[in-house]
Amino acid sequence: MSALTAAERTAVYTDLHAHPELAFAEHRTAGVVADRLRTAGFAVHDRIGGTGVVGVLANGDGPTVLLRADMDGLPVAERTDLPYASTDTATLPDGRETPTMHACGHDVHVTCLLGAAAHLAERREEWSGTLQVLFQPAEEVGAGARAMVDDGLYARIGTPDVVLGQHVMPLPVGTVNLTPGTAMAAADSMRIVLHGRGGHGSSPEGAVDPVLMAAATIQRLQGIVAREVGAREAAVVTVGAVRAGTQANIIPDRAELLVNVRTFDEAVRERVLAAIHRIVDAEAVASGAPQPPEYEQVSTFGATVNDPEAAGRTRSALERSLEARRATIESAGGRPAVVELPPLAGSEDVGVLAAAADAPLVYWFLGGFDAALFEGFDPSTASMGNLPAEVAPNHSPFFAPVPEPTLELGVDLLVAAAREWLGRRRPA
Repeated sequence: MSALTAAERTAVYTDLHAHPELAFAEHRTAGVVADRLRTAGFAVHDRIGGTGVVGVLANGDGPTVLLRADMDGLPVAERTDLPYASTDTATLPDGRETPTMHACGHDVHVTCLLGAAAHLAERREEWSGTLQVLFQPAEEVGAGARAMVDDGLYARIGTPDVVLGQHVMPLPVGTVNLTPGTAMAAADSMRIVLHGRGGHGSSPEGAVDPVLMAAATIQRLQGIVAREVGAREAAVVTVGAVRAGTQANIIPDRAELLVNVRTFDEAVRERVLAAIHRIVDAEAVASGAPQPPEYEQVSTFGATVNDPEAAGRTRSALERSLEARRATIESAGGRPAVVELPPLAGSEDVGVLAAAADAPLVYWFLGGFDAALFEGFDPSTASMGNLPAEVAPNHSPFFAPVPEPTLELGVDLLVAAAREWLGRRRPA
């Protein structure tokens, strides 16, 4: 179904995979996208919200449909041993050098949307309306969609009637997850600085040790979910980084925690965030900290909520698309299926695009892994925490979707969803 051949898709994908760029630094990726969209006949709007790119193809009267892909990679050292594995590095905002990797599949997303854009542009006699293909920066830090909206996105390109998108996931090829209603969690990430009083490691009595303060704080934070979140509620509190000190015999004067919270209910979200502040402040007082802790909001994502009616309509189109590729899927060892998983604890900012347009959102998950790895495993029960041992989850240094038929199916699904919402041209 794609206007790009399998070889072309793979070439685009492996090139993007080998050259990931971090949030708001996707200059090379944006250039690749803009060039291909212009070649396909789209009007291109670039540098929206920094590095965002949108292609617009007006094709007569009809609905306006937005298809979205995210572009940024992660500060992860790749360990897949793939021939096209990333060896690139980048500089973080704090000046540290880091390896980079497409550990969340955004290279898949960009490739699939470029393929769908080329297909729909080539067959514009079959549909009517306006197609918007949006390539978003900085999804990983929860800021890219907001940056594009705040930079006048819809004043530039027009307001869509529906927002559609997909995300590759560790499910077998041929399996798609589409959950109506709440599909992904809200997420809040913060940087917390604990202040101590530095000193010599031999004389702790003359210092206030922020490392001990941090250790006590981390342990106590884990009690929030265990003791302050009800059995029928859900939340995750993760301390993903601890930074303090330079050597063994020096007590530092500060420690830094990076904390991430996932919730599905706004009341639970407020309760957990309040508990974090209460505990951190109390541990600082208990330790005799010379000054209160400092808090910085690093990122925030609202819950991703699929419009139930729009999701039902789109699901039918996705099912037809998979059925049309049954032979391809079965030859890869999979079977075509659209499943409905419980809400995922992962988070996304695609909902910002839909909310700003006052348009329904439909966001689904594309299986991208060798079906043989899931033998005897029920994909309808999948989550990031119970995958088969050989399957690496998103954000892992071993995350490695199989390019085909994942890319072919991803293109097909985007095309089918767009065609479901675009107008249909009548034969002459």
